[in-house]
Amino acid sequence: MSENSIKKALLYCRISSTKQKVEGSGLQSQAHRCRQYALAQGYEVAKVFTDDISGGKDFMERKGMVALLAYLKKNKKTDYVVIFDDLKRFARSTKYHLGLREELARYNARVESPNYKFEDTPEGVFVETIHAAQGQLEREQTGRQTRQKMRARLEQGYFVFRSPVGYQYEKIKGHGKLLTPNEPLASIVREALTGYASGRFQTQAEVMYFLETFPEFPKGSNGKVTYQRVYDILTHPIYAGYVAHERWNIGLRKGQHEGLIDLEAFKKIQERVNGSANAPARKNINEDFPLRGFVLCDDCDVPLTSCWSKGRNKHYPYYHCQKPSCVSYGKSIKRAELEGAFEELLQTMTPTKELYALAKKMFNKIWHFRTEYQKKRASTLKTQLTQIDRKIEKLVDLIVDTSSPTITASYEKRMNKLEEDKLLLDEK
Repeated sequence: MSENSIKKALLYCRISSTKQKVEGSGLQSQAHRCRQYALAQGYEVAKVFTDDISGGKDFMERKGMVALLAYLKKNKKTDYVVIFDDLKRFARSTKYHLGLREELARYNARVESPNYKFEDTPEGVFVETIHAAQGQLEREQTGRQTRQKMRARLEQGYFVFRSPVGYQYEKIKGHGKLLTPNEPLASIVREALTGYASGRFQTQAEVMYFLETFPEFPKGSNGKVTYQRVYDILTHPIYAGYVAHERWNIGLRKGQHEGLIDLEAFKKIQERVNGSANAPARKNINEDFPLRGFVLCDDCDVPLTSCWSKGRNKHYPYYHCQKPSCVSYGKSIKRAELEGAFEELLQTMTPTKELYALAKKMFNKIWHFRTEYQKKRASTLKTQLTQIDRKIEKLVDLIVDTSSPTITASYEKRMNKLEEDKLLLDEK
């Protein structure tokens, strides 16, 4: 065969996801088969183009295909053979299949495959269209089956999407793939959530600053934690041990996984997220100054406050009096001196036997009081649960009797709220 008769070939290989690219050898296998085919046909392989994206999408969204078309446009004077491993690698949508065929024809590129014979006759185009439509049908059926399985599993309390930060999937006997805490991220997220619920972090910005202090916490390309990441963590019921999916009309329900916080804390977080911040982002210095507000000034008996004072090279901790009329106003006491003196004072304090006996009686009395209180509270909660069940039953009857979609939607909304209240009472 002369050099002029050797045709140039471009290989195109596609897999459906990045996961297949990382875990498998799909691209390499396709490229190998295409090269073998090109060799058998006497073609010279000029370039290989690859993609890891679904074939059901527009071919102009595939970077590899865009690059292939750009290559053909740049080399218009050369007629190329574009080789696909299989018809399914060409496109998984009839619309995009036909569109891609037209686009390749613009550059006089012929399409070939080791597993399918393309023909430019009316009969060949008809058969090819039928095969393309069959590929689309298979893709849509597979997608539907996958969604149905995901929905069924979600209804049983299993999370089925990408694991949120702080969790990872593990194969657990009797459960299959189950979300489990991923340390140390789980502990970091738990502290962020409980801190925001308790008010330790006044704003979402403070939560963001807290998360950024941990090198192991995932960050963006700029090395920062985004506000969206913080919002997603604060509003995701997965961290309370629950699952839900609004678009699939799956209400809040107990998940099969272990939560990082309880439902009551999650509810507090939602109230704070949906409300307005009541304080600007600031550093909580109570942990730096444990005696702040408890130790009194010697001159005016007003509780001392505290602050970090900036020096030439670093910051220094001080306690000071905040009363303007006091003779000690503005005078600073070093933290180490004040807290050291307090520690010495504590060491000299030993309770008497009488005081110990009195404290024991007090604690026993409080213990019994709390025990009785919890018994009464449990009884009250059970009564409330029974009342909620009755309300839900009434709503179900109303939904069955009504034919108005608007009224039905209103009843369902009220019922979902009652179901959430029931979950909260169950947890309590």
